[in-house]
Amino acid sequence: MGNNIATCWINPIFEQLNITKKGPLLNDDNGDLITADDQSILISKDDGKTWIKLSPAQHGQNPLKEPASCYLLRANDNSLVMVYLHLDGYKFEWDETKKEPKEGCRLDMCAIRSPDNGKTWIDKHVLLDGYNANFFGFIKLRNGRLVTTAEHLMPNPGRWVVCSFFSDDNGRTWQRSNFIDLGGHGHHDGATEPALVELNDGRLLMLIRTNLNQFWQAFSDDGGRYWRTIMPSSIDASSAPGYLLKLQSGRIVLVWNRLNPEGSVFPRRTPDQASEVAASWHREELSIAISDDNAKTWSKPMVIARQKGGQISYPYLFERRAGEIWIIAGFAFKNGWENPFEVKLKISEEKLAAAIQA
Repeated sequence: MGNNIATCWINPIFEQLNITKKGPLLNDDNGDLITADDQSILISKDDGKTWIKLSPAQHGQNPLKEPASCYLLRANDNSLVMVYLHLDGYKFEWDETKKEPKEGCRLDMCAIRSPDNGKTWIDKHVLLDGYNANFFGFIKLRNGRLVTTAEHLMPNPGRWVVCSFFSDDNGRTWQRSNFIDLGGHGHHDGATEPALVELNDGRLLMLIRTNLNQFWQAFSDDGGRYWRTIMPSSIDASSAPGYLLKLQSGRIVLVWNRLNPEGSVFPRRTPDQASEVAASWHREELSIAISDDNAKTWSKPMVIARQKGGQISYPYLFERRAGEIWIIAGFAFKNGWENPFEVKLKISEEKLAAAIQA
């Protein structure tokens, strides 16, 4: 007997990307690609088709198991800096009677650096202890400052808040910003899974997942030290994260799951242990939009891929070369959370802009 699982539709303007990893990805100065798994730092000389172990790295990271949990950057002093969730110490329990996280929930967020391309690792910091989860931004600013986003589980009432950490000494030390608290009550409620980009005017923009039918946005005028401008964005979104990427041209790209599928309304999930409000958990379509005016306005969204009855979510964006955009789905399932498959695509910036603006 056959099954009724729909075939994934891929927008024909995108090309298949032949890469064996989902990220994190880092362009090295010599043109190679660098990534991390749970055991090692690896390097590829053929655009990610094959990988060679560069050096051991077992710090508790595991991007194979959990997308958006580990990122790599090259600091200005040539150090390799990794920010990650320490998944070896993972523990999560939720009290459904109290609707609160139980004591002992733990998933530390850490940073570590290597001054010699991964041979040795030093300056390990627990940036945020307690329970933290997926984050969608680790960037180097034009002035060399390293900035990462973070989300943190708070009790009484149980909900998520977000913040940033920054380092002005190439990952040797870190400072935390203020928390952004949008309220909420539930193990998937509040402010979650923040994406991050440096705007062309030097401000930082954070797009925050919520259960409120849209991303909320926060701006920092001082490189992530404080977030003082916080408001709803104009971008409709389901309860799922987005990814922001500023291209070398200065154009900004956003990939995310919209509030509803194109041309229809997705049923809302009733309030429960996850959220105190009815929310859309639509993840059947992954969409893309671009901004040419410093994220003031966005183009009309265009669907990248569609999996009816399943999901394509937790996107990762990477500019391999100037104007060459890679799009990788952290999660792709044919139905619900079953029957995994892969969505790895690429497109040129020129082709993307022409198609969206047509």
